[in-house]
Parts: sequence; C-alpha cells; structure tokens
Amino acid sequence: MKKMIVRGGQKLAGEVTIGGAKNSTVALIPAAILADTPVKLDSVPNILDVQNLMRILKAMNVESSFRHGVLEIDPTQIEESSLPGDAIRSLRASYYFMGALLGKFGQATVSFPGGDNIGPRPIDQHIKGFKALGAKVEEDGNQVRITTGPEGLKGARVFFDLVSVGATINVLLAAVRAKGTTIMENVAREPEIIDLATFLNNMGAKIRGAGTNEIRIQGVDRLEAKNIHTVIPDRIEAGTYLAFAAANGEGVTVKNVIPEHLDPFISKMVEMGVELEIGEDQIYVPGGDNLKPITITTSPFPGFATDLQQPITPLLMKAKGQSMIIDTLYPERVKHIAEMNRMGGNIASANGVITVQESRDLHGATVDACEIRAGVSLVGLGLMSHGTTVIENAEHILRGYDRIVEKFKGLSVDLEVVGN
Repeated sequence: MKKMIVRGGQKLAGEVTIGGAKNSTVALIPAAILADTPVKLDSVPNILDVQNLMRILKAMNVESSFRHGVLEIDPTQIEESSLPGDAIRSLRASYYFMGALLGKFGQATVSFPGGDNIGPRPIDQHIKGFKALGAKVEEDGNQVRITTGPEGLKGARVFFDLVSVGATINVLLAAVRAKGTTIMENVAREPEIIDLATFLNNMGAKIRGAGTNEIRIQGVDRLEAKNIHTVIPDRIEAGTYLAFAAANGEGVTVKNVIPEHLDPFISKMVEMGVELEIGEDQIYVPGGDNLKPITITTSPFPGFATDLQQPITPLLMKAKGQSMIIDTLYPERVKHIAEMNRMGGNIASANGVITVQESRDLHGATVDACEIRAGVSLVGLGLMSHGTTVIENAEHILRGYDRIVEKFKGLSVDLEVVGN
C-alpha cells in the first residue's frame, strides 16, 4: 500500500504540461488489438492503468513497450486466452476488451471489471449493443462470455437507453469489424470518443459522426496502422491543476490543453470570480481571491464532467458562502466527504446534493484515497491546510495522474510517495 505525504502551506507556482488523456488511453490500448499491424501511441500518460493494460495484453501474447510517452503494441501474434483476473478487477476500463476481442475473434470471455468504487455502473447497455450485432451473451459467476455464430457480427441499429461512454466505446470497437453498417443512436459525445474514432479511421476504419449523438460504422476486414497516433490532452488532469492553481497558487500556467474541451469547467471558474488568461493551447491562472459560491450540476459532455466535481471541491471551500454540487451521473460519488471533514472541511451530502461551505480552519490528517478523483482532491486540500496530510491508498491517485510527483515539483511543491 502506498502513502502520499502532503505538507501544507506550499503554494503552486510555475508551469505544468498536461499529459495524454487517461480516458482516451484506456480505450485506445484495447482498440489496438483490432489492428493487423504494430501500433504506436504517443503522449501516453505514465499511470498505473497503462501498466495494468499492458499486463492484460501480455496474457494475449501481445508484446508492448512503453518509453518516454510512446507505447508500442504488436498484436500480430495475438492469441485468444483468459485475461488476468487481478488486472481486470483493478481497472474498470478493462471491459473495453469485450468489444475489441469480439471484433477480433468473434468471441470474448472477460471477468467483471473493477476500478473505482463510485456506485453502480452496469454494463446492460454494452450487452444490449452486442446482442443487436448478433452476439450471444452469457454470465457465469464473475465472468461474461460473448460468442457469435458462424456468420459473425452483423451491422445493426443500436439505440442506447441512456448516454454511456463505456457502452458507446465498447459497441463501436465490436462494430468496426462487423459485416455491414451499424448505426448507434443516443451515443456519448466525449472528446475521448472522437480521439478513438480518429485512431481507428487512420487505420482504415469507416466511422462517421463521432462527437454527435449518432455514429455510423461501415465494417471493414482489415486495419493497418501507418502513422503514430498522439493521444489528446487530458481535460480532467487539466481541470485539476486549474482548480488547485486558483485555490492555492501564485501564478500557474497549464500547458497542452484544448480549452474547448474544458468550456463548462472554465465557465464555472469564471462564475466564481477566477481570472483566467486563455490561450490557444494553455491557460494562465493568477490565483483566486474573493470567490463567489456556485452551483454545479454534472452531465454528459458537453456538460460539467463528473470526474471534475471532486477536484474542484477544495476551490469551492474558498468561496464565501455555500456552493452546491448535484452529480446526476454518479450520485454515490461522495466518499471524499468524510475524508475532507477530517481535515476541517465543511462539506455534507443529503438527498443527492453535496453542499460545500467556506472552510477556513483546514488542518492535516490521515485520510484515505478511496478512488482516483477523491484521492487527488485530498492532495489539493492538503496543500491548503496547516500541517501534514497522509493520504493512504495513494495508488488510486497514481492510477490516473501522470507523473504527479514530478509535475508538482515543477510547480514548487514537494509531494512524497512511500510504501510498496
């Protein structure tokens, strides 16, 4: 178990460069096994999720190497095999191997995935899509087995009952190699889905409409990687540093961002009274004083991202008054509340609404990083507090934040990670 040591009273100052998007990367790696040639991905974040996905690839005889942000994957000798349960259970996005293996082999056996414990995230919409393409889905204990008949997958019309990033990606991966045309309606519109479609199209896939609420896929027989694919910047990482810079900074420039991907987040910061200097691919934050309380309601893109409601919470504690957060996507994403209150925070949750009061008497404590975004929000709060904060289960933070210790050092902040 790893622990992160955060000494309070340190101010962020300087520059930080955002890495490739975690939520793109965890879809691009499973997508790579659909290729009939080796694949190269650039700007891949150095996070534990990537290491776990590489372990899963190895179990399928897919060689991979990761150096200086470049991930090389060779799926040309891939073998269908059962996937390592421990890696699957530690990573929710491992379920993308369902769609990728189904597209590659016409069948897949995958353990129920794990990942962050932020409430139920059922895969019924994934299964609905696979069945529409002609697959048979069976659950056996903690495994899902998906098979097709001799005719394989066939294009179909799929209407999702609710907007789901996971289901959109998973069914897209299967449909790329299906025979005929697949029309997916009521799909998610996140930038990471556009990134995935761009990657596949550059290899010869025929996908139109990514970024809208309808995606059309004409199935193809072969995919060949001819160029290196650069992962888009991580909008969640960018939002995290922007919030921390406003809450506890003395002038921070956040580089390698796509401001349009952060529009709803930026709008809320401006509404609070944070002055931002927005460039083409970077944002400067002078700091944040005399902040006003706001109300945040999370929703699918292009709304306010659920992954940013916890990282912005330390900033809300500086506002003079009561802020509210309504997480319509994951209302059970509240495990950070008890930990923040241990540090002197004034935050509560009732009837699906999180209330955040101005909190002036913050102090270090020993707290638990229950999941990625809850964990990193405790880093921001720890820097605002008096004394030292010890964050247990810090491996959750390392799952999602690229070289976080090194990046904070570049912002004149010393973090320490100890333990195995």
